[in-house]
Amino acid sequence: MAAWVKGGATDADTAIGAAVSLLAKARAPVIAGLSADVAAIRAAYDLAGRIGASIDTAGAVGTYAELGALSRVGAMTSTPAEAVGRADAVLVVGAAPWHTPLLKRLTGAKPTRGRAAGADRTLLALGAGSEGSKAALSCPSAGGLAEAVAELRAYAKGHLAGDTPQAELVARISAAQYGVLLYDPAELGELGVEMLQGFAMELNETTRCFTLAVAGPDQDRAVVPVAAWLTGQAPRSGFGRRVPEHDPWRFDVARQVAAGEVDAVIWLATLPVDRPEWLASVPSVALVAEAEASLADVVIAVGRPGRDLGGVLWNEQRAALTYWPASAPTDLPSAASVLGALTERLAEGRVASRSEPAC
Repeated sequence: MAAWVKGGATDADTAIGAAVSLLAKARAPVIAGLSADVAAIRAAYDLAGRIGASIDTAGAVGTYAELGALSRVGAMTSTPAEAVGRADAVLVVGAAPWHTPLLKRLTGAKPTRGRAAGADRTLLALGAGSEGSKAALSCPSAGGLAEAVAELRAYAKGHLAGDTPQAELVARISAAQYGVLLYDPAELGELGVEMLQGFAMELNETTRCFTLAVAGPDQDRAVVPVAAWLTGQAPRSGFGRRVPEHDPWRFDVARQVAAGEVDAVIWLATLPVDRPEWLASVPSVALVAEAEASLADVVIAVGRPGRDLGGVLWNEQRAALTYWPASAPTDLPSAASVLGALTERLAEGRVASRSEPAC
Protein backbone atom coordinates (compact mmCIF):
# COMPACT_ATOMS: atom_id res chain seq x y z
CA MET A 1 0.00 0.00 0.00
CA ALA A 2 1.37 3.41 -0.97
CA ALA A 3 1.51 5.83 1.95
CA TRP A 4 3.30 9.02 2.93
CA VAL A 5 3.83 10.92 6.17
CA LYS A 6 4.96 14.55 5.83
CA GLY A 7 5.87 13.85 2.21
CA GLY A 8 8.06 10.84 2.98
CA ALA A 9 7.12 7.39 1.70
CA THR A 10 6.35 4.87 4.42
CA ASP A 11 4.48 1.63 5.09
CA ALA A 12 0.79 1.23 5.87
CA ASP A 13 1.15 0.60 9.59
CA THR A 14 3.32 3.67 10.12
CA ALA A 15 0.92 5.86 8.15
CA ILE A 16 -2.08 4.63 10.11
CA GLY A 17 -0.16 5.21 13.34
CA ALA A 18 0.65 8.79 12.27
CA ALA A 19 -3.01 9.37 11.41
CA VAL A 20 -4.06 8.03 14.80
CA SER A 21 -1.61 10.36 16.56
CA LEU A 22 -2.92 13.35 14.61
CA LEU A 23 -6.57 12.54 15.30
CA ALA A 24 -6.01 11.65 18.96
CA LYS A 25 -4.81 15.20 19.65
CA ALA A 26 -7.73 16.83 17.82
CA ARG A 27 -10.52 18.52 19.74
CA ALA A 28 -12.58 19.54 16.69
CA PRO A 29 -11.94 17.10 13.82
CA VAL A 30 -13.87 16.98 10.54
CA ILE A 31 -14.38 14.15 8.06
CA ALA A 32 -14.89 15.78 4.67
CA GLY A 33 -15.28 14.85 1.01
CA LEU A 34 -17.05 11.49 1.36
CA SER A 35 -16.75 10.89 -2.38
CA ALA A 36 -16.65 7.15 -1.82
CA ASP A 37 -18.69 3.96 -1.85
CA VAL A 38 -21.43 3.28 0.69
CA ALA A 39 -19.24 1.07 2.90
CA ALA A 40 -16.66 3.85 3.27
CA ILE A 41 -19.36 6.47 3.92
CA ARG A 42 -20.81 4.28 6.70
CA ALA A 43 -17.34 3.76 8.16
CA ALA A 44 -16.77 7.54 8.10
CA TYR A 45 -19.95 8.11 10.08
CA ASP A 46 -18.94 5.44 12.58
CA LEU A 47 -15.55 7.08 13.09
CA ALA A 48 -17.14 10.53 13.39
CA GLY A 49 -19.44 9.27 16.12
CA ARG A 50 -16.51 7.73 18.02
CA ILE A 51 -14.24 10.81 17.93
CA GLY A 52 -16.85 13.58 17.99
CA ALA A 53 -16.11 14.79 14.47
CA SER A 54 -18.38 16.72 12.14
CA ILE A 55 -19.22 15.65 8.58
CA ASP A 56 -19.22 17.63 5.34
CA THR A 57 -19.24 16.52 1.71
CA ALA A 58 -17.51 17.53 -1.50
CA GLY A 59 -20.79 18.44 -3.21
CA ALA A 60 -22.55 20.09 -0.29
CA VAL A 61 -23.19 23.36 -2.18
CA GLY A 62 -25.39 21.57 -4.71
CA THR A 63 -26.88 19.20 -2.16
CA TYR A 64 -28.13 22.00 0.07
CA ALA A 65 -29.37 24.03 -2.89
CA GLU A 66 -31.69 21.11 -3.60
CA LEU A 67 -32.57 20.26 0.00
CA GLY A 68 -33.32 23.88 0.89
CA ALA A 69 -35.75 24.26 -2.03
CA LEU A 70 -37.28 20.85 -1.37
CA SER A 71 -38.05 21.73 2.24
CA ARG A 72 -39.93 24.89 1.22
CA VAL A 73 -41.73 24.19 -2.07
CA GLY A 74 -41.30 20.48 -2.84
CA ALA A 75 -40.19 19.14 -6.20
CA MET A 76 -41.51 17.83 -9.51
CA THR A 77 -38.77 15.42 -10.59
CA SER A 78 -38.12 12.84 -13.27
CA THR A 79 -35.38 10.25 -13.77
CA PRO A 80 -32.74 9.98 -16.51
CA ALA A 81 -34.47 6.94 -18.01
CA GLU A 82 -37.84 8.70 -18.14
CA ALA A 83 -36.29 11.84 -19.63
CA VAL A 84 -34.51 9.88 -22.37
CA GLY A 85 -37.56 7.74 -23.06
CA ARG A 86 -40.31 10.38 -23.01
CA ALA A 87 -39.08 13.98 -23.30
CA ASP A 88 -39.82 15.81 -26.55
CA ALA A 89 -38.53 19.14 -25.16
CA VAL A 90 -35.59 19.70 -22.83
CA LEU A 91 -34.76 23.08 -21.35
CA VAL A 92 -31.08 23.08 -20.37
CA VAL A 93 -30.60 25.61 -17.57
CA GLY A 94 -27.06 26.95 -17.27
CA ALA A 95 -23.80 25.77 -18.81
CA ALA A 96 -22.87 22.79 -16.62
CA PRO A 97 -25.48 20.26 -17.90
CA TRP A 98 -24.11 20.55 -21.44
CA HIS A 99 -20.99 18.65 -20.34
CA THR A 100 -22.75 15.64 -18.80
CA PRO A 101 -23.23 12.13 -20.23
CA LEU A 102 -26.99 12.53 -19.79
CA LEU A 103 -27.16 15.33 -22.34
CA LYS A 104 -25.37 13.13 -24.87
CA ARG A 105 -28.03 10.49 -24.32
CA LEU A 106 -30.78 13.06 -24.77
CA THR A 107 -29.32 14.44 -28.00
CA GLY A 108 -28.51 11.05 -29.47
CA ALA A 109 -32.04 9.63 -29.68
CA LYS A 110 -35.73 10.40 -30.04
CA PRO A 111 -38.30 9.62 -27.33
CA THR A 112 -39.48 6.02 -27.49
CA ARG A 113 -42.35 5.93 -25.00
CA GLY A 114 -45.54 7.82 -24.24
CA ARG A 115 -47.42 10.29 -26.40
CA ALA A 116 -44.20 11.81 -27.77
CA ALA A 117 -42.77 8.51 -29.00
CA GLY A 118 -41.02 8.97 -32.33
CA ALA A 119 -41.19 12.77 -32.26
CA ASP A 120 -38.14 14.97 -32.65
CA ARG A 121 -36.61 16.11 -29.37
CA THR A 122 -36.17 19.88 -29.07
CA LEU A 123 -33.29 21.30 -27.03
CA LEU A 124 -33.80 24.74 -25.50
CA ALA A 125 -31.19 26.70 -23.55
CA LEU A 126 -31.26 29.28 -20.77
CA GLY A 127 -28.01 30.97 -19.75
CA ALA A 128 -25.85 28.46 -21.60
CA GLY A 129 -23.24 30.88 -22.93
CA SER A 130 -21.44 29.57 -25.99
CA GLU A 131 -23.07 26.16 -25.55
CA GLY A 132 -26.40 27.76 -26.45
CA SER A 133 -25.54 27.42 -30.14
CA LYS A 134 -26.35 23.71 -29.84
CA ALA A 135 -29.98 24.48 -28.93
CA ALA A 136 -32.92 25.27 -31.19
CA LEU A 137 -33.55 28.41 -29.10
CA SER A 138 -31.27 30.04 -26.55
CA CYS A 139 -31.93 32.83 -24.05
CA PRO A 140 -29.20 34.67 -22.12
CA SER A 141 -29.11 35.15 -18.36
CA ALA A 142 -27.33 38.49 -18.09
CA GLY A 143 -28.84 39.28 -14.69
CA GLY A 144 -28.11 35.87 -13.20
CA LEU A 145 -29.43 32.36 -13.72
CA ALA A 146 -31.98 32.42 -10.88
CA GLU A 147 -33.31 35.75 -12.12
CA ALA A 148 -33.61 34.36 -15.65
CA VAL A 149 -35.72 31.45 -14.37
CA ALA A 150 -37.91 33.91 -12.46
CA GLU A 151 -38.39 35.85 -15.69
CA LEU A 152 -39.60 32.71 -17.45
CA ARG A 153 -42.12 32.15 -14.66
CA ALA A 154 -43.37 35.70 -15.11
CA TYR A 155 -43.94 35.08 -18.83
CA ALA A 156 -45.66 31.76 -18.12
CA LYS A 157 -48.05 33.40 -15.62
CA GLY A 158 -48.80 36.34 -17.91
CA HIS A 159 -47.08 38.93 -15.71
CA LEU A 160 -44.72 39.71 -18.61
CA ALA A 161 -45.57 39.71 -22.31
CA GLY A 162 -43.98 40.61 -25.63
CA ASP A 163 -42.24 39.20 -28.66
CA THR A 164 -39.06 38.11 -26.88
CA PRO A 165 -36.86 34.98 -26.85
CA GLN A 166 -38.08 34.32 -23.30
CA ALA A 167 -41.71 34.33 -24.42
CA GLU A 168 -40.89 31.97 -27.32
CA LEU A 169 -38.98 29.64 -25.00
CA VAL A 170 -41.93 29.47 -22.59
CA ALA A 171 -44.30 28.80 -25.50
CA ARG A 172 -42.17 25.90 -26.73
CA ILE A 173 -41.77 24.20 -23.36
CA SER A 174 -45.48 24.74 -22.64
CA ALA A 175 -46.41 23.02 -25.91
CA ALA A 176 -44.35 19.91 -25.15
CA GLN A 177 -45.97 16.55 -24.48
CA TYR A 178 -43.30 15.81 -21.85
CA GLY A 179 -40.92 18.60 -20.93
CA VAL A 180 -37.78 18.30 -18.82
CA LEU A 181 -35.93 21.15 -17.09
CA LEU A 182 -32.30 20.01 -16.78
CA TYR A 183 -30.03 21.81 -14.29
CA ASP A 184 -26.99 21.61 -12.04
CA PRO A 185 -28.05 22.58 -8.48
CA ALA A 186 -24.60 23.92 -7.56
CA GLU A 187 -24.62 26.22 -10.59
CA LEU A 188 -28.25 27.30 -10.23
CA GLY A 189 -28.20 27.90 -6.46
CA GLU A 190 -30.89 27.45 -3.84
CA LEU A 191 -33.07 30.37 -4.98
CA GLY A 192 -32.77 29.27 -8.60
CA VAL A 193 -33.74 25.67 -7.78
CA GLU A 194 -36.78 26.94 -5.88
CA MET A 195 -37.75 29.11 -8.86
CA LEU A 196 -37.30 26.21 -11.28
CA GLN A 197 -39.43 23.87 -9.18
CA GLY A 198 -42.16 26.51 -9.05
CA PHE A 199 -41.93 26.91 -12.83
CA ALA A 200 -42.33 23.13 -13.33
CA MET A 201 -45.34 23.00 -11.01
CA GLU A 202 -47.03 25.84 -12.88
CA LEU A 203 -46.38 24.20 -16.26
CA ASN A 204 -48.02 21.02 -14.96
CA GLU A 205 -51.31 22.86 -14.76
CA THR A 206 -51.57 22.52 -18.57
CA THR A 207 -48.96 19.95 -19.66
CA ARG A 208 -46.43 17.48 -18.25
CA CYS A 209 -43.10 18.95 -17.18
CA PHE A 210 -40.49 17.78 -14.70
CA THR A 211 -37.12 18.86 -13.34
CA LEU A 212 -34.01 16.71 -13.45
CA ALA A 213 -30.80 17.59 -11.61
CA VAL A 214 -27.48 16.38 -12.95
CA ALA A 215 -25.00 15.07 -10.41
CA GLY A 216 -21.42 16.29 -10.09
CA PRO A 217 -18.32 14.09 -9.81
CA ASP A 218 -18.86 13.67 -6.05
CA GLN A 219 -20.97 10.99 -4.37
CA ASP A 220 -23.34 13.30 -2.49
CA ARG A 221 -26.33 11.50 -3.93
CA ALA A 222 -25.08 8.39 -2.16
CA VAL A 223 -24.26 10.25 1.06
CA VAL A 224 -27.75 11.76 1.45
CA PRO A 225 -29.63 8.44 1.87
CA VAL A 226 -26.83 6.92 3.96
CA ALA A 227 -26.89 9.96 6.27
CA ALA A 228 -30.68 9.69 6.50
CA TRP A 229 -30.71 6.06 7.54
CA LEU A 230 -27.79 6.46 9.96
CA THR A 231 -28.76 9.75 11.63
CA GLY A 232 -32.21 10.71 10.36
CA GLN A 233 -30.65 13.92 9.05
CA ALA A 234 -28.86 15.42 6.05
CA PRO A 235 -25.06 15.14 5.66
CA ARG A 236 -23.76 18.26 7.43
CA SER A 237 -23.89 16.96 10.98
CA GLY A 238 -21.66 17.07 14.03
CA PHE A 239 -21.06 14.48 16.77
CA GLY A 240 -19.25 16.72 19.25
CA ARG A 241 -21.95 16.12 21.86
CA ARG A 242 -22.13 12.41 21.02
CA VAL A 243 -25.48 12.70 19.23
CA PRO A 244 -25.87 13.80 15.59
CA GLU A 245 -26.72 17.50 15.30
CA HIS A 246 -27.60 18.80 11.85
CA ASP A 247 -26.66 22.39 10.97
CA PRO A 248 -25.77 23.31 7.35
CA TRP A 249 -24.07 26.56 8.39
CA ARG A 250 -22.26 25.41 11.51
CA PHE A 251 -20.80 22.27 9.94
CA ASP A 252 -19.73 23.81 6.64
CA VAL A 253 -16.07 22.72 6.69
CA ALA A 254 -14.84 25.65 4.58
CA ARG A 255 -16.44 28.07 7.04
CA GLN A 256 -15.08 26.13 10.01
CA VAL A 257 -11.51 26.17 8.66
CA ALA A 258 -11.71 29.89 7.84
CA ALA A 259 -12.93 30.60 11.37
CA GLY A 260 -10.15 28.52 12.96
CA GLU A 261 -12.60 26.02 14.42
CA VAL A 262 -10.98 22.88 12.97
CA ASP A 263 -7.77 21.23 14.16
CA ALA A 264 -7.77 18.06 12.03
CA VAL A 265 -9.40 16.84 8.82
CA ILE A 266 -9.81 13.44 7.19
CA TRP A 267 -10.27 13.97 3.44
CA LEU A 268 -12.07 10.96 1.96
CA ALA A 269 -12.08 10.83 -1.85
CA THR A 270 -11.84 7.38 -3.37
CA LEU A 271 -13.49 8.83 -6.49
CA PRO A 272 -11.90 11.89 -8.13
CA VAL A 273 -13.09 15.28 -6.90
CA ASP A 274 -11.30 18.61 -6.77
CA ARG A 275 -9.12 19.08 -3.69
CA PRO A 276 -10.36 22.09 -1.69
CA GLU A 277 -7.93 24.95 -1.15
CA TRP A 278 -8.52 24.94 2.60
CA LEU A 279 -7.10 21.42 2.97
CA ALA A 280 -3.52 22.75 2.96
CA SER A 281 -4.20 25.03 5.94
CA VAL A 282 -5.14 22.40 8.54
CA PRO A 283 -3.51 19.15 9.79
CA SER A 284 -4.93 16.48 7.52
CA VAL A 285 -5.20 12.81 6.63
CA ALA A 286 -6.13 11.92 3.04
CA LEU A 287 -7.62 8.59 1.99
CA VAL A 288 -7.62 8.81 -1.78
CA ALA A 289 -7.40 6.62 -4.86
CA GLU A 290 -5.29 9.11 -6.82
CA ALA A 291 -2.63 9.61 -4.14
CA GLU A 292 0.12 12.22 -4.06
CA ALA A 293 2.65 12.73 -1.27
CA SER A 294 1.87 16.46 -1.03
CA LEU A 295 -1.89 16.05 -0.70
CA ALA A 296 -1.96 16.01 3.12
CA ASP A 297 0.19 15.45 6.22
CA VAL A 298 -0.69 11.75 6.07
CA VAL A 299 -1.68 10.23 2.73
CA ILE A 300 -2.91 6.65 2.33
CA ALA A 301 -3.70 5.24 -1.10
CA VAL A 302 -6.91 3.21 -1.15
CA GLY A 303 -8.76 1.33 -3.87
CA ARG A 304 -11.14 3.07 -6.23
CA PRO A 305 -14.61 1.46 -6.15
CA GLY A 306 -15.59 0.06 -9.52
CA ARG A 307 -11.96 -0.19 -10.63
CA ASP A 308 -9.67 -1.61 -7.93
CA LEU A 309 -12.43 -3.19 -5.87
CA GLY A 310 -16.19 -3.59 -5.85
CA GLY A 311 -18.47 -1.11 -4.14
CA VAL A 312 -21.95 0.39 -4.00
CA LEU A 313 -22.04 3.80 -5.70
CA TRP A 314 -24.58 6.27 -7.01
CA ASN A 315 -25.53 5.26 -10.54
CA GLU A 316 -26.39 8.44 -12.45
CA GLN A 317 -27.90 6.54 -15.36
CA ARG A 318 -30.31 4.60 -13.14
CA ALA A 319 -30.71 7.29 -10.46
CA ALA A 320 -30.12 4.67 -7.77
CA LEU A 321 -27.45 3.03 -5.64
CA THR A 322 -25.97 0.04 -7.46
CA TYR A 323 -23.08 -2.34 -6.99
CA TRP A 324 -20.08 -1.80 -9.28
CA PRO A 325 -17.68 -4.77 -9.53
CA ALA A 326 -13.94 -4.21 -9.87
CA SER A 327 -12.95 -3.76 -13.51
CA ALA A 328 -9.21 -4.12 -12.81
CA PRO A 329 -8.76 -5.62 -9.30
CA THR A 330 -5.71 -4.64 -7.27
CA ASP A 331 -4.49 -5.33 -3.74
CA LEU A 332 -5.12 -1.77 -2.56
CA PRO A 333 -7.15 -1.68 0.69
CA SER A 334 -10.67 -0.31 0.80
CA ALA A 335 -11.26 3.07 2.41
CA ALA A 336 -13.76 1.36 4.74
CA SER A 337 -11.05 -1.00 6.06
CA VAL A 338 -8.61 1.87 6.68
CA LEU A 339 -11.28 3.91 8.46
CA GLY A 340 -12.16 0.82 10.50
CA ALA A 341 -8.50 0.42 11.49
CA LEU A 342 -8.36 4.09 12.55
CA THR A 343 -11.52 3.66 14.62
CA GLU A 344 -10.14 0.55 16.32
CA ARG A 345 -6.71 2.05 17.05
CA LEU A 346 -8.23 5.26 18.42
CA ALA A 347 -10.58 3.26 20.65
CA GLU A 348 -7.66 1.20 21.97
CA GLY A 349 -5.69 4.36 22.72
CA ARG A 350 -8.54 5.89 24.70
CA VAL A 351 -9.05 2.76 26.76
CA ALA A 352 -5.31 2.72 27.55
CA SER A 353 -5.30 6.39 28.56
CA ARG A 354 -8.21 5.85 30.97
CA SER A 355 -6.32 3.00 32.65
CA GLU A 356 -3.31 5.21 33.48
CA PRO A 357 -3.00 6.75 36.96
CA ALA A 358 -4.47 10.23 37.31
CA CYS A 359 -1.21 11.53 38.72
